Amino acid sequence: MIETKEITITPFERTRTVRVYTPADYETSEKRYPVLYMHDGQNCFADEEASYNMSWRVGEYLDASKRDLIVVALDSAPGEKRLDEYGPWENPYIGDSLLGRDIVLGGEGSAYIEYIAQELKPKIDADYRTIPKETAMMGSSMGGLISVYAACVYPEIFKRVASLSSAFWFNQTELEQLIEASDLKGVERLYLDVGAKEVEEPMENGPTNEMYRESSERVYNLLKDKIEHIRFEVIEEGVHNELAWRERFPMVVSYLFGEEL
Repeated sequence: MIETKEITITPFERTRTVRVYTPADYETSEKRYPVLYMHDGQNCFADEEASYNMSWRVGEYLDASKRDLIVVALDSAPGEKRLDEYGPWENPYIGDSLLGRDIVLGGEGSAYIEYIAQELKPKIDADYRTIPKETAMMGSSMGGLISVYAACVYPEIFKRVASLSSAFWFNQTELEQLIEASDLKGVERLYLDVGAKEVEEPMENGPTNEMYRESSERVYNLLKDKIEHIRFEVIEEGVHNELAWRERFPMVVSYLFGEEL
């Protein structure tokens, strides 16, 4: 079942839709469940709600696999505000190449993650039969960047994290410095990947396939010395869209929540 709620992200006073998936046996059992928080929630469940009419179809896979998991999928902000909320630090240089405008992007990610950790998660834990100490996070592109950031600042909360096709290049230097300064012993599993074909239509001064790969490799090389159970994949035919991430979702969830290490 998927419940749709309207919330207010209090640091920004912005109204947002959140979708909460519960397993088929939720209403008939007394079990408690781990929780996976996902970004770009409008793209998680239904094609007709998703950008470009492509979704991850998370609910379909979880129903079929009968995996015991609650998913909390928080919609992204519209337009450039998505980059602001998913960018932990300001980037004064990237606006021109991404949007053709001389504007500063990013800088709201810290408050966004603090809201999830300190306000949204406690509410979800109060309203649903969760296992509060078993909390994960997953995102793609900028959502991948903010997920790894969350693991660094709240490793005792977001213990299992997946970052697909990540736009680490948006805040590369700052993220690397944060990883180096962070104690990540609390992170139980972390999954990273990058596609070899992320950029199908290169933009002038925009990210390239090589930039995506090098950026992810640099982050992985820092994280692997701090997290015991970490997996990094280069997806040779991987492109940058929801269909590609949909294909990888079962494998990623199995790694995050499977018994084997």
